[in-house]
This record gives sequence, C-alpha cells and structure tokens, in this order.
Amino acid sequence: MTTSTLSVAVIGAGMAGTTHANAWRQAGTVYELGLPPVRLATIADAHLPFAEDAAARYGYEKAVGDWREVAEDDSIDIVSIVVGNALHREIAEAMVARGKHVLCEKPLAGTLEDAEAMATLEQEHPELVLATGYTYRRNAGVAMLAKLVQDGSLGTIAHLDAHYWCDYGADPNVPMAWRYKGPMGSGALGDVGSHLMDSAELVLGPVVEVSGAQLVQTITERPVVTAAVAGGRGVAAASNAPKEKVENDDVASFTARFASGAAGTFSCSRVAYGLPNDMQLTVLGTGGTASWSQARTGEILLADNSSPAGRSGLRQVLANPEFPYFARGSSMAFGGVGLSQIEQFTYQAHAFLQQVAGITDGALPPCASFSDGYRQIRVLNAVAESASRGGAAVTIG
Repeated sequence: MTTSTLSVAVIGAGMAGTTHANAWRQAGTVYELGLPPVRLATIADAHLPFAEDAAARYGYEKAVGDWREVAEDDSIDIVSIVVGNALHREIAEAMVARGKHVLCEKPLAGTLEDAEAMATLEQEHPELVLATGYTYRRNAGVAMLAKLVQDGSLGTIAHLDAHYWCDYGADPNVPMAWRYKGPMGSGALGDVGSHLMDSAELVLGPVVEVSGAQLVQTITERPVVTAAVAGGRGVAAASNAPKEKVENDDVASFTARFASGAAGTFSCSRVAYGLPNDMQLTVLGTGGTASWSQARTGEILLADNSSPAGRSGLRQVLANPEFPYFARGSSMAFGGVGLSQIEQFTYQAHAFLQQVAGITDGALPPCASFSDGYRQIRVLNAVAESASRGGAAVTIG
C-alpha cells in the first residue's frame, strides 16, 4: 500500500472535466481517512483559457494547452481523460506508455476498434489502474435498487424500464460539436445511453440480447461556430451561420433480454425539450416495485409487501445511512439531506485512489475497468446493429 503523494491531472476543462477536477479535490473528504495525499497538478485543454479558469477555480498548480505536456510530466501519477470520445485511445496510450494510471470518461472510445485496443492495453499493463467513468454506479439510489434486487426484496424481477432524456440538443441552433459527429449509435445512444445501460446492468446483471432498436436523427444540420464552446449546453449560434450535417442519432429506443430472463425497455434522447437531465430506472418484480429518478435523486419510490393490507402502493423512501454510499459519503448523513450528481464523481475519485494506493480493507467497490467500458460499447454496437437490421434481435457476444 502506497502512502506517497499522488499527483493528478485532468485533460479537458469542459463541464465534465471541471467536475473531475472538483472530485479529485474532494475525494479525501468522504469515507474513512487513509488515502495518500493528493497533489492537484495540471489542467489541460486545447482552449487554454478554459484550462486556466478551471485551474484557478479548483486549486490546480498550472494550466496547459496541450495534453502531451501532461504525458511528458513524470511527476504526474493519475490522469482523468475528459475530452471527445475519438481522442480517448490516443491519449490513454500515451499516458500508459509513461506509466500513468488513467480514469477515462464514458463511453470508453469512439469506435469498437478503439475500445478493444484500450481493453487490450489494460491486459498488457496490470500494474496500472485503468478505469472507465460510469459514475451512476456510485449513486445511492441506483445502488439501492441493485441491493433490493440482490437481496430478493422485490421477488423475481420481470422487467426493468429505463430512460435518459436530455434537451441539450433540442435547439437546432446549438452549434456543431464532437457529440454530433460519428456513426449512428454514437449520438444520444453513446452519450446518455451508455450510462443507462451500465446502470441497468448494475441493477439486474448482464444483458444477453437486444432487439427492436430504432435510431432517429431529428435535427439534420447544425451551425458552425469559430469560438471555443465548453459543454455545449445553453449555447446557440446565429441562425445565418454556416452549417454542417449532423452524423449521428438524436433518439434511440430498444428492448433487451437479461441473463436472468427479465425484459428491459430503454429509450434515450438529447432533444427532449424541457428535460435537461431526466434519467429514471424502474424495476418491477413479483414481490415489489422500486423506482429512482434523477429529478429526485435523494430518494427512491418503493412498493413491497411490508405495507398493511389496503395501504399498499409506491411510497417515498429518502436516502439515508442504510443506502449504499450515503453513510460517510455525506457530511450530513441523515434522511432528507439529499444528494446530487456531483457526489458520484467524488465517490468515484475516492475509489480510484484506493485502487491506486492498494487499499482493500473496507474499500469502496472498484471502478469500472477498461474491459467493462469495452463491453458496454459492444452492447451499444449491438443496439446500432439491431437498428440497421430493422429491429432484428442481436446477441451480445
């Protein structure tokens, strides 16, 4: 177990990148003491003013405009990669070649080929922690659904229904960005659908088949802007700006079959007007129903056989110390305090640091690996294949 200071860098200073930067800063404030000291070293972004702003806000020592400076800095031990999906493989390979641990945002890569290469990289370097950033695994409510399924509280699970609807692309004047480029299946499905599927498999186990898939492109072109854009939310271009074709999907829907025999129904969108970040999971079993929503992330809804006769139905259960992650994960750990999406990143950073330091006693569940990220891309590719074949069933290999 290492007790030496671990130096951290974040590549990408957009919305998710700054959230990673904050998480590394906060990681030692939750759960038990014992993590090695963390040095907040560098923020990198191709648009240097973004990097400078993030470094100043979150207390990092310096900002750079080229991620290669991070690779070449032998004092840096850990790197978060939070940039466009197509860049993940190149950056990860460069960091691993210099002996750095890597936490890469989901989806793991822009293509199945790149994801497979990154999974192979992980196998070739067992001395390094190489992880994929699926933060909803750390959400207390989502983890509670998994706990209820695993302990049999909901009986035999027949069905999981899940959606993730966002509106960040609903305005046709939102400018072109990397999110709107790439093959069908890399749009809404790859962006928010990857979180949806990973959370579903956390709750109910592996999906073995997908079918009935549809990929829909609603907005066919977007304006091009010359200024740098971080996050792509709430930003619009002039209506007379030159335009480029959108390449991938705005909406995806499909059904799935789990290894347990349960059915799954899924939908995701980036053009759902008025719904900025609406994710929901509902698990329906023979002995109970449980539901979690991003809109009310500090609670679940639960119906089970503990209610008196005549008074059954969904009831609110507030996140509390009986929920996974909540106790010691909140500075005010009692029901009613609530949680936000931000804590998930902090818990993920804490778990990653435990893995790097070799802490196993009482450790949080480990982060999703590169191999896990590769599997999720295989699942999403199967969805895209189903759509291209008119909804045909596709087995997950």
